[in-house]
Amino acid sequence: MADDGHGLSGPLLGSTLRQALTGAGQILRHAGVDDPMLDAGLLLAHAIQGDRLTLIKDPQRTLSEAEAQTFDGLITARAARQPVSRLLGRREFWSLDLAVDDAVLDPRPDSETIVSAALAHLPQIDGSYRIVDFGTGSGCLLLALLMERGNAWGLGVDLSPAAATLAKTNALSLGPELSARAAFAVGDWGQSLTGGPGAPGLFDLIVSNPPYIPTADIAGLEPEVRRHDPALALDGGSDGLAAYRALMPALPHLLDPKGHAVLECGQGQIPALEMIAVAAGLQVLSRHADMAGIDRCLVVAQK
Repeated sequence: MADDGHGLSGPLLGSTLRQALTGAGQILRHAGVDDPMLDAGLLLAHAIQGDRLTLIKDPQRTLSEAEAQTFDGLITARAARQPVSRLLGRREFWSLDLAVDDAVLDPRPDSETIVSAALAHLPQIDGSYRIVDFGTGSGCLLLALLMERGNAWGLGVDLSPAAATLAKTNALSLGPELSARAAFAVGDWGQSLTGGPGAPGLFDLIVSNPPYIPTADIAGLEPEVRRHDPALALDGGSDGLAAYRALMPALPHLLDPKGHAVLECGQGQIPALEMIAVAAGLQVLSRHADMAGIDRCLVVAQK
């Protein structure tokens, strides 16, 4: 196995799992991948149709020809900065195994902050809550909440028909009990519900991870993001706040009087978000930081 500066250039046939893992890790490190050994391990486990425990239990096992070819292709693609989740077609979020594709934002651990904050406002484990997720993408937020609240019902709304279809697929993959409590629709933020099925007071909880990257900043994002996440899920307009301006005015008409909305945002955007919320007639309740200590979401309610 050799490194040509881009990926694997030699056949891996005859390499042990340990040799393949070590060589691939070096190539990914050279390519600037943040956690090269973790990614190499995930891709090698996929190539051998096993798991990472197999790599530990049987490090001297040799790769078959088919496994070597598969792993070579995966590492070459990862060195070109394709995300692991895109290569595997899967992403774990809140312990859920979800399908992802080019139509949806790759769910990030930071977004689990929304789930934690939202659950605090759904205190009854068996409560019959009604939830809506705007910009649902893969459905990760809504499905995590429905998994934690077994009597809740939820609606995921996305402007992309392909995203809404994938979210429904993810719901079905989690079993008939959960999928029966999830519905998905194509629509444009809150305007798609006001005056229609989303009559005032319909929802106990509203969550959203809207696009919040300023247009001019997208070119400077990591290759995994700017090349592979859909622009529709990234581009928040000139200041990154366009989606909030579209969504916030609808929230007072959609929230139950005792309901809450939990909105993800980018670093440093909380003050501007609070001003938009107040102008829309909402009460700002709290902000929540992610694992890095960055304010990641805002909780608002009716006044």
